[in-house]
Amino acid sequence: MSCCTPDGSCSTGTATAEATEGTTTVYNVSGMTCGHCKATLTKEIGALDGVLAVNVDLETGQVAVTSSGEPDDALLAKVVDDAGYELTGRAA
Repeated sequence: MSCCTPDGSCSTGTATAEATEGTTTVYNVSGMTCGHCKATLTKEIGALDGVLAVNVDLETGQVAVTSSGEPDDALLAKVVDDAGYELTGRAA
């Protein structure tokens, strides 16, 4: 799995635009350390049905997911875990 584009460049920006509507849920995720981590999680979570935007904050270790409905925490945890990180729960 790679965040690199077909032309070989590495993208560390967000793959989805900021959403103006929807439900935003913030999750704690461990194991994120760099732009590659940010790009990978943005891409993998952003590919899920109903996800409108993903905002990864490396400094706080949190991922904000804006979705069109109530997010599926179990599915998000599986996607994050499959990408090599650990979703430790919703942020307080």
